[in-house]
Amino acid sequence: MAAFWHQRGRRQENGGLGSVIDGLGSVFDVLLANARLVLGVSGAAVLAIATLAVKRLIDRATSPRDEGDPKAEQKSLEESWQDLALIKTTPKPPTKQRREDLSEPLLSPARPLVPGEAPDPRGCSAPLGAPQVKSSPLRCLTLQEKLLSHSSQLAVPEIQVSLVPQLARSICTQLQNFLRSKCPELPFGRLFLSGALLDGLEVLAADHIHLMLPVVLDAGLWSLISGEDTVVRNPQYWMIKRIDLGYFPRGCSPWDRFIVGRYLSSNVLNETLHKLLVASINWPAIGGLLGCAIHPVVASRELKLEVKHDQVELSITLFPVVEMEDKVLLAVPPEGLVENLWLESFDRAEVSRVKELDAGDSGARQLCLRILNGVCRSQPSLRKLGGSPVTHVILHLSDTASDWAEESLADRFQQVLEELVAYLEKGVLPSYFNPKINLFSRLLEEEIDEMGFVLYRAMSEPEVLLK
Repeated sequence: MAAFWHQRGRRQENGGLGSVIDGLGSVFDVLLANARLVLGVSGAAVLAIATLAVKRLIDRATSPRDEGDPKAEQKSLEESWQDLALIKTTPKPPTKQRREDLSEPLLSPARPLVPGEAPDPRGCSAPLGAPQVKSSPLRCLTLQEKLLSHSSQLAVPEIQVSLVPQLARSICTQLQNFLRSKCPELPFGRLFLSGALLDGLEVLAADHIHLMLPVVLDAGLWSLISGEDTVVRNPQYWMIKRIDLGYFPRGCSPWDRFIVGRYLSSNVLNETLHKLLVASINWPAIGGLLGCAIHPVVASRELKLEVKHDQVELSITLFPVVEMEDKVLLAVPPEGLVENLWLESFDRAEVSRVKELDAGDSGARQLCLRILNGVCRSQPSLRKLGGSPVTHVILHLSDTASDWAEESLADRFQQVLEELVAYLEKGVLPSYFNPKINLFSRLLEEEIDEMGFVLYRAMSEPEVLLK
């Protein structure tokens, strides 16, 4: 009992060091007892060596030192360094790999995060002492890069680009033969195809094409009257007047049967052709011959055919067209009581002018036009803005902005948006070929307000239009 209290007194004199040592000894015993189960044979051996070295250090630190031996302190220091060396040189047991670690490289290079992607939590910590690798900053695409990327996504499958014209030409040939046999007295010209797919501009979708039906008039029997001089007061429309009835009475021209009030009626001509398309042509037989289904649209005011093929669905619109006095007039009368008006078309002049300007300075007007038409096509509120209005804005801008190189595409794109907003605020977009014509005249005020609001918000962040 006296020895127990003496030993307890010595531990208390050492500031509680003895109790700590006893506790560590108990921990070591438990670790050694279970090392084989937890670490295996090799792991248990390594742990035993390290434990032995640590226990030897502790024993020397707590055992009384022989004051009479001058070499005791030097001996204990030497043994301590040997024990520390023993611990440092002890090999570490190999860690057991997890199944998911086998598919990962040992040193995976850091990659930049994709926008919208959450960071990998496993990459947030690094081993102690490992060199810190500076992560590369996120690379934000510029508007120029986004525009070029968006343009590449607008490509139409090659099979459709080749199939649609071929199918439309076959239908065009069948319709031409029918008109010659059914209406031999009417001097229709040769049908031809039109639209972005045939004009040489890059198309957005091969799902619509125009079929132009020339109406051949004798220039000595007909003359043009500007719509600006009529009750409609619209310079975009024209009237075709029958002249010299005193010398050349009705019946001298095969087109006199379509006259209403001495004017060639676009509405009457369209109604006649509509009846032929709907009731007289055997479209199921023609469709079976061409390997597709063809259906005329009965309820439409336009002369329209819907074509369904295994690889494409196509809409064909037929336009009677008159070419007189360097003008191209389409049988597209405005809605209302006036039925003798013909709409002046600038499609051919627009395409020719844009190509001419791009060829002169290797510009990117066609590319910019293609992207803007794609934006208008994808935005329901902007669909009526695509096509001719956007083309005329680019042509107007070409008179003031000289740099149309592809490197300046982002600047020109933003500038076109600003010009569009300015024109919408005024409610007037003058035609490039005739400043008296307002290309917004057929739009409702509500539609103009909605378009202006959408584009005004996009001026500060044009990227939202590309989503």
